Amino acid sequence: MNELPPPANSIPVSASAETTTASSESSRFAVSQWRTIVLIVLALLLAAQWLNTRSQIRSLRTELAQRLQSGDNTNSETRMLAKAAQESSKELQGKISVLENRQVEAQSQQLALEQLYQELSRNRDDWALAEIEQVLSTASQQLQLAGNVPGALIALQNADRSLSRSDKPQFITIRRAIARDQERLKALPQLDVNGIAVRLDSVIGQIDSMPLLSDEKPAQVAAQPKNARPVKTEPGAKKALEASWSASLKDKWDSWSSEMAQDLRQLVRVRQVDTPEALLLSPTQAYYARENLKLRLLNARLGLLSRNESAFRSDLIAAQDTIARYFDTRAKQTQTAQTLLKQVQNSNLSIELPTLSDSLNAVRNYKAKP
Repeated sequence: MNELPPPANSIPVSASAETTTASSESSRFAVSQWRTIVLIVLALLLAAQWLNTRSQIRSLRTELAQRLQSGDNTNSETRMLAKAAQESSKELQGKISVLENRQVEAQSQQLALEQLYQELSRNRDDWALAEIEQVLSTASQQLQLAGNVPGALIALQNADRSLSRSDKPQFITIRRAIARDQERLKALPQLDVNGIAVRLDSVIGQIDSMPLLSDEKPAQVAAQPKNARPVKTEPGAKKALEASWSASLKDKWDSWSSEMAQDLRQLVRVRQVDTPEALLLSPTQAYYARENLKLRLLNARLGLLSRNESAFRSDLIAAQDTIARYFDTRAKQTQTAQTLLKQVQNSNLSIELPTLSDSLNAVRNYKAKP
């Protein structure tokens, strides 16, 4: 029997297996490509999110640093203000305690005076000693509180004059003590309080005429004198001038161009100012700037009269800073005021004043004797 051929549409098993393997591999490759694309997209999204988060964190850090810096500045200013307030309170408490002690001493002296007036049995010398003690005590108080050296000297001289009228040798010890106190007061360095106060008053009087930086006006160009002068020319010189008309025209052009350049330079003026806000003062602010400067100088004057050197120097420094900040230091009035303030600042107020304890103790010891 003859063998029948295989049908035409039949496929071998090995060929079908290879086809299935190829299709599965192609599908796996496609899936791996999609996975790679998805992973790349996710990586890009994560990178963008990371960069955005990093920029936000950086901005947050910057803002936090700025706020911390401002907080530190505010805390430092608050601490400085608190320290200044504590120092002021301590100084006020010290002054109050001194005044209370002086008041108690004055009350005790008043009681002593009342007792003196009630005791009518005392003789003339006792009354004189009581009067001298009261004068010396008052002079000692003025010397310690206000630094009134001339007043203390006058009191000592009057006490010595009163004791010189009596012929008692017992008063020699008191007069020696008074002489020692006089020598100590005369040996003190001279402080011209009145002269310093007059200088401060002079500066206060010049404040209204001192120009501010905000008051500065454009400078006016002064009229330039004409240099042309009539020239007597002879006939030969006249011909030479007519021949050199081009040179004359060139000279005129040079002079005209130089004048034009000078006018242009006067139109625009460039100046460097350390405090730009001083140029923007309104009329009201300018008025208050002048009045604040006057108050500073008046406070310095009060510190001078009360011998408070720290307040005196701090007010002078603040006044000089105000002048340098808001006023035109090129003006003659401003320079004069600065010179006067420098002269005043060089004055030394820290003079240790002596007391009249020797004279007072001598008088009290003599009165305590039976």
